[in-house]
Amino acid sequence: MGKAQVSAAGGMVRQLCPRCREGKIFRRSGFLLPAMYECCPACGLKFEREEGYFLGAMYIGYGLALAAISLLAVLLWAAMRWPFQKTVIGGVLLFLPMAPFLTVMARVLWIYLDQAVDPDQT
Repeated sequence: MGKAQVSAAGGMVRQLCPRCREGKIFRRSGFLLPAMYECCPACGLKFEREEGYFLGAMYIGYGLALAAISLLAVLLWAAMRWPFQKTVIGGVLLFLPMAPFLTVMARVLWIYLDQAVDPDQT
């Protein structure tokens, strides 16, 4: 299945290389943080271009976490009608199992954003 057959959104969800959309970004998938390949196994794109490269992914992860906690807290409040502090704490506790997945997705989104902005890097 080549790049023309996999959309960017599909590549992000499946955690595929943004350049060829064939090679996997992570060695294994699972609930805990999987190990990343240094380069794409299919096309050789280097995923971590320099030291501190994934600092931008931390900002994306923060935004994803904030959105997820807010959504969970609103849903919890709508269902339980708890006071604000109790609802926020409940939202954070419900979010914790999602944190590793959102960390992985933040890295994938960062790699795709970086490749879209500067595609000529190897």
